[in-house]
Amino acid sequence: MLDQATYTPRLKALYTSSIKAALKEEFGYKNDMQIPRLDKIVLNMGVGEAVKDTKKVKQAAEELSLIAGQKAVITHAKKSIAGFRVREEMPLGCKVTLRGDRMYEFLDRLINIALPRVRDFRGVKGTSFDGRGNYAMGLKEQIVFPEIDFDKVDEVLGMDIIICTTATKDAEAKALLKQFNMPFNS
Repeated sequence: MLDQATYTPRLKALYTSSIKAALKEEFGYKNDMQIPRLDKIVLNMGVGEAVKDTKKVKQAAEELSLIAGQKAVITHAKKSIAGFRVREEMPLGCKVTLRGDRMYEFLDRLINIALPRVRDFRGVKGTSFDGRGNYAMGLKEQIVFPEIDFDKVDEVLGMDIIICTTATKDAEAKALLKQFNMPFNS
C-alpha cells in the first residue's frame, strides 16, 4: 500500500523537475509564478435520455465517480424548456472538478491509458483552446477508461473534459500540455 504522506503523482513530479524549467526557458519568464501550471480538470456528462428515465443520471454519476476517483455531483436544469420536455430542477447530467494530486493522476490515466484505447485515434485537436489557456475535449464513450466494467455498462455515454491552466495565452497552454505528452494531431 502507498504511503499518502510521501506519494507524489508521476506527472506532478515531472512538472516540478523538468517541465517548469523548460517552459521558463522557452517563454523567458522572469518569475517562477509566471510559469503556467494546471489549475483544475472538470469532467462533465450530459445525459439527454434523463428526460425519460432519471435512473440514467444516477448510473452516469456512478461511472463518472469511478473514472474521477471522487464523488460526482448531479446537475439540474435551471429552467423549464417545453420543446425538450425539461422541467425546472430536473436532473440532466453530472460533473466532477479535480484539483491537486487527483487531477495529475487523472491526466496521467487520460493521456497514457484512455486516449490510446479510443477507436481510430489520431491525436486530439490542437485548436480546442478557448483563448485564455484552457483546453476542452470530448470523448464519445466512457468505456475507454479501465475503471469502467464493459459488461455492466447499459448505455455508452460521452463526456466533456476541460483542462484549466494558469496560462494566459493558448500557445503557453499548448506548450504545457505538450510537455505532459498530450497527443496533439496538429
